[in-house]
Amino acid sequence: MKYKAHKNHHPFTYFLFVCLFLNVSHFQAQNIPLNQEDLINHLNQELSGESPKRNLEFISRQHRMRGSEGYTKSINFIQYKLEEFKLEAIEMIKIPADGKTMYGTQKSRLAWDVTFAELWEIDAQTDILIEKIADWESIPLVVAQDSHSGDVSAFLVDIGSGQSEEDYINKDIKGKLVLTSSQPGSVVSLAIEKYGAVGILSYAQNQVTAWWKENENLIRWGHLSSFSETKTFGFMLSLKQARAFQQRLERGEVIKLHAKLEARQHEGYYDILTAVIEGSDAKLKNEEIAFTCHLDHPRPGANDNASGCVAILEVARTLKKLIDVGKLNRPKRTIRFIWSPEIEGTTALLNYKPEMAKKIKANIHMDMVGGNPNTKAIFHVSRSPQSLPNVVNDIGEAFGNFVNETSKAHASGEIVDFPLVSQEGGKEALGAVLGGFHMGSDFQVFTEGSFSIPAIYLHDWPDRYIHTNYDVPANIDPTKLKRSAFIGAASAYVLADFNEKDVKSLIEVMKQHILKRSAKLLDYCTELSKNEALNAKYYFWKNEGIAFQSIQGFSEIAEGSRESYRRFISNLKNAIGEGQALKIEHAKADVVYTRNHNVKGPMSVFGYNYFFDKFDSNKPTPAIYSYSGLKGSGGEYSYETLNLVNGKRSALDIRNELSAEFGPIPLDIVIEFLEALKSINILY
Repeated sequence: MKYKAHKNHHPFTYFLFVCLFLNVSHFQAQNIPLNQEDLINHLNQELSGESPKRNLEFISRQHRMRGSEGYTKSINFIQYKLEEFKLEAIEMIKIPADGKTMYGTQKSRLAWDVTFAELWEIDAQTDILIEKIADWESIPLVVAQDSHSGDVSAFLVDIGSGQSEEDYINKDIKGKLVLTSSQPGSVVSLAIEKYGAVGILSYAQNQVTAWWKENENLIRWGHLSSFSETKTFGFMLSLKQARAFQQRLERGEVIKLHAKLEARQHEGYYDILTAVIEGSDAKLKNEEIAFTCHLDHPRPGANDNASGCVAILEVARTLKKLIDVGKLNRPKRTIRFIWSPEIEGTTALLNYKPEMAKKIKANIHMDMVGGNPNTKAIFHVSRSPQSLPNVVNDIGEAFGNFVNETSKAHASGEIVDFPLVSQEGGKEALGAVLGGFHMGSDFQVFTEGSFSIPAIYLHDWPDRYIHTNYDVPANIDPTKLKRSAFIGAASAYVLADFNEKDVKSLIEVMKQHILKRSAKLLDYCTELSKNEALNAKYYFWKNEGIAFQSIQGFSEIAEGSRESYRRFISNLKNAIGEGQALKIEHAKADVVYTRNHNVKGPMSVFGYNYFFDKFDSNKPTPAIYSYSGLKGSGGEYSYETLNLVNGKRSALDIRNELSAEFGPIPLDIVIEFLEALKSINILY
């Protein structure tokens, strides 16, 4: 199926929206979001950027892999701080991890520890040590995650990618160490199991950005499978080291190396720390606004994700202090703070503690929120997927826009009331990208259809040092930490204390945001065929209506406010059109699927993929995983497909909503994936 661009919009429509944009920008630059001047003033005065950076400096010294000594030191440090800040209901939740137990869609991974690892070049004849290549104590990232113990002396062979049989033609691999450009885990089946290599050296490049492969000295995070029956090891090299080896091998040199590791997997726990600021309203305090981050990461992992961990710790300190000294009232709903291993810990927690999942009304997630200009980071305040339209997104965006405007004015030399800068930090404008949807961290467990908890996701992307040994505290900006904490704290407090008096101002914010989203919609429609453009408009208005109704989850809506909103939407619909859902003839277009709620969580978790573990490996991989649309790829399409299954939508409904969100996708591809999910008993 081919889709042609549709460019029939009248030029006056674009002129109208340009005028609206200018008006909205001016309005928001001059006004306090949601009438929260007192809250903003108190947060601006109390929030620190320096304090969280000092906490980050401690955490980033620890190698924080799941169940490891470094992770334990870090989480104990945060617990000590929570006690110092007088947080309430502090609890360390220990969820057993034995490599077998399932928590929803997450198979628990064994804890992993390394006590020693070195890689040396040795003399080919005498085995005398010549030069140290890699050292665990200096840079833990040199050892691929889930490596096992080994002690070998062997010659080095370059296998290139190492993922196809052609890479091994005329190469003697047995008993050798192999050099590969691929992740260690992806070459085990051929290099180790079939051809008998004894270990892996990898210079795999991940996290592709404009700076990819530019810095030859970066050592990147490598992985072996957590569940493989084959016990082997991998060392990670920089591009500079790998290229030097390749040049020598091409000249015909013989390179012999000695690798020694002491590493093991063992039964352990997902240690998850939580604490609260308890709500004041007897009826509402069982509703919670939850802050999350992920604590686990190789050392140093400063931006990813010591930054998010210390930012929500700073929010906890600040809100608790402001409440204790009487500057802020205790909010009606409870605010919860959670530190856990990334995605797998969150999936385990929400399945292990279903009563906690039921209480959480909104999630504010921070993952990489402190990168200074040296990281080349772009900051995002992202929203939930379109399968979960909710007013929570507008609140996060409102405060993100406020920081954008006030920081831009301050950087430009204007006098502003709330510059939101730290004495030891930068003064650059934040320049946050607002309102998009991005995957890649714990929030996607909350927003997944099993739990359907709306989320605000604060994060840096790109970051040229992500998952490398250069992700260090020197690249963290205290001002950025303060601003991230501010957006999170303000959003959480408003949500936790929201009631009837806040509805009117929130609706005004929503109107401003809808104007912006409408303009983006019109621009998007120019890339679509006429029918697909009508489909995109139809689901745009449908989801905006659901988002408006979601206010009732926090407060009743007065009839006057409803009528004002209805008139606004009616006029806007008349200006750009209501749209119409696309009709496609197909034998299974009207089939309705239902989710199996006995298995909760996304298909792809961390270190484990539920779908591919359960799906018949003799069948072809569903085409959705390799599909690429205008605004999304296989990961987004497959994630949202499952989210949209609710026992009411037909296969065509799901296809149409996916197309409106990420770009047109053939119905056959969607049905193929739905049937594949049915084959593994995720759907009925």
